[in-house]
Amino acid sequence: MKSEAITIKVENLTKRETTISIFLIGLMFFIFGFVSWVNSILIPYFKIACELTSFQAYLVAFAFYIAYFVMSVPSSYLLKAVGFKKGMMFGFWAMALGAFIFVPAAMSRTYEIFLLGLFTIGIGLAILQTAANPYITILGAKERAAQRISMMGICNKAAGILSPIVFAAVILKPTDTDLFKQLSSMTDVQRSAALDELIQRVIVPYIGLGTFLFVLGFLVFKSPLPEIDTEHESQDLATANAGKNSIFQFPHLILGALAIFLHVGTQVIAIDTIIGYANSMGIDLLEAKVFPSYTLFCTICGYLIGITVIPKFISQVNALRICTILGTIFTLLIIFAHGQVNFLGHQADLSIWFVVLLGLANSLVWAGIWPLALDDLGRFTKLGASIMIMGLCGNAIMPLFYGYFADKLDVRQAYWVLLPCYLYLVFYAAKGHKLRKW
Repeated sequence: MKSEAITIKVENLTKRETTISIFLIGLMFFIFGFVSWVNSILIPYFKIACELTSFQAYLVAFAFYIAYFVMSVPSSYLLKAVGFKKGMMFGFWAMALGAFIFVPAAMSRTYEIFLLGLFTIGIGLAILQTAANPYITILGAKERAAQRISMMGICNKAAGILSPIVFAAVILKPTDTDLFKQLSSMTDVQRSAALDELIQRVIVPYIGLGTFLFVLGFLVFKSPLPEIDTEHESQDLATANAGKNSIFQFPHLILGALAIFLHVGTQVIAIDTIIGYANSMGIDLLEAKVFPSYTLFCTICGYLIGITVIPKFISQVNALRICTILGTIFTLLIIFAHGQVNFLGHQADLSIWFVVLLGLANSLVWAGIWPLALDDLGRFTKLGASIMIMGLCGNAIMPLFYGYFADKLDVRQAYWVLLPCYLYLVFYAAKGHKLRKW
């Protein structure tokens, strides 16, 4: 008797069940984005409230994203043991625990406990991402996977635009600008009391967030989201994978995980370094703070283009190829393009707008890599997805390379680190994803 493929099981869903399932996964991607992108404002907030150096402040991103590397493979075994839906419930509960850890951290104003909370949130997200990405990849026609992932990307990046604004509105006060200026002139007792009050503002919001995440985990478990059966394969797929007993026997997956590592690294570099690059052109912080939003806006535009043209006018593989080539071209233009331009009210060097355009180049790369890397994995799908999620530690590591070269050379020449990344992505889009044997 032939065993059932996971795509057949999903195809048996009604249109209503499929729509509800995609909505639930979209909500998850919104939460992923909201929790992840709030780090951009947590970094300067903790730097002031916990009196940190710049290096210490950037441990926020490191503690958060290194959890993906630590937890990605164990999460696949968790999903295998308890199933996707219960595993996602545990993921939400881990995030809730991380949010609750912020309470004792704020009460004692202890940065290390905050980092533990962020690491715990990252563990929960690693579990959720390991489950959610295969869902959206197979929840519908295979050739439309990039289109669905683009929709999830819009949810993620829209949350990224909102989260710093919401956090600032809830935590910060209009008078804080004066407070920050006065801190250096305060006595030790006064400064300690002021910083204690500042950091304790996170308590109520994070108790609310933790409660929401805990309840949401239970609701997802009780939702009509279908359970995915990746332990059984179609007869053809089972025959093709018969001699394989290791995830490392799938070159297109391992190369895809490296592609994800480099892709997320290029994405975070484009967003997190652009303010510093604008500062190097004499643009002050108050004006430069909008540039990351421009990059995210270009990313959302790319998602909308992907939803419109894939697969009706262009295949998701060709969309991936175009985006990786554009990333290579834009990187060279960042380094070599010169000249002052006045655009959107900013007087800046032309090259900064190519950093912004990296948002467009990066938009469909994630959506293109995932279905290619998970193709034909069958019973290895859960472990394969966890290997892919492990690649998200590129968010923690790649910016360090940029920072190293920015110190050794300058902030402009440091963008050379992007070139080998995009060249590898071009290779994966053209040939790497086709490899089935080493």
